[in-house]
Amino acid sequence: MERAFQTALWLLKPHIVFILGDIFDEGTWSSEKDWEDDVRRFSKMFRRTTDTELIVLPGNHDVGFQNEADWAKLWRFEKVFNVTSATVVTKGGVNFLLLNSMAVLGGSCSVCRSVEDELFLLSRDLNCSLQVGASQDRARGSGPPATQSKKVGKLCRDARKFPSSPPIILQHYPLYRASNAICSGLDVAPEEVRHQRFEEQYDTLSQEASEKVLSAAHEDRLQPDNHLHRASPAQLLWWFRPRLVLSGHIHRSCAVLHENKYPEVSVSSFNWRNGNRPSFLLGSFSPDRLALSTCFLPEETTVVVLYCGSGAAVALLALLRSYLLKGTSLVHRPPV
Repeated sequence: MERAFQTALWLLKPHIVFILGDIFDEGTWSSEKDWEDDVRRFSKMFRRTTDTELIVLPGNHDVGFQNEADWAKLWRFEKVFNVTSATVVTKGGVNFLLLNSMAVLGGSCSVCRSVEDELFLLSRDLNCSLQVGASQDRARGSGPPATQSKKVGKLCRDARKFPSSPPIILQHYPLYRASNAICSGLDVAPEEVRHQRFEEQYDTLSQEASEKVLSAAHEDRLQPDNHLHRASPAQLLWWFRPRLVLSGHIHRSCAVLHENKYPEVSVSSFNWRNGNRPSFLLGSFSPDRLALSTCFLPEETTVVVLYCGSGAAVALLALLRSYLLKGTSLVHRPPV
């Protein structure tokens, strides 16, 4: 895995690399010493130059499932990887919303309330930025008529400014789907398991949380009286209508289209331990366009055959060299 990552960096030279969680096996239970050892090992395997930024999101194997995650585990993770449970990173005019999906699975948890508060502010800021962009379009004569209410204008007065572009959400857990039966892609789950039903809050976000990621009218998302703050840990997600959702967790790729307009791509595992055909997603993003490609690593069987074949070839060459050297010494042996 280390060699595959370093080779991909050398060939592709990406500006930024996102890892969507589960970088450790036992982050939930590891002691401080074990945690530090795992971090050192990860830093060695995924080293990179300053030309490439690395952003790591938490997964359930890093901080625990929703009922296991607590502030101590989150702070430990955030201290090492400099990422919070809800934040926006803007690169080249593109808004990436980084989300700790263990805090928004649906249900209750000790850290969800704080994440709710931050999501509410981020949703306000992003949607106000979209309103500013729409107002500028109207001023140029290229946008729809103004419909912004006084309430919306007041709400946006103190909002942080982001590029006027819907966010790309990155998180560990996929949005809700009943199974992998609706998935398309180059590395979907095999037929014998594609129809196995998923368990909400274990395999995917809850259905309630997922619907709120995608739904709600644009004007309603900016009404302060409609945010229903505190209704559930996932209540505020309905303020985001993303242009793309990138997720992980299920170890297989899956491309789905929610409500016929919101694409989600679940990224396959990068580890041969989770499948014979690991891969990663290569993306190119601009404020109004995006392109995705799946890049496959060699199959594990191919790697084993290459190593065994190379070892056998080296052994044969060594035997041949020994035989030739022995023959040469016999030819040149002086007469007795």
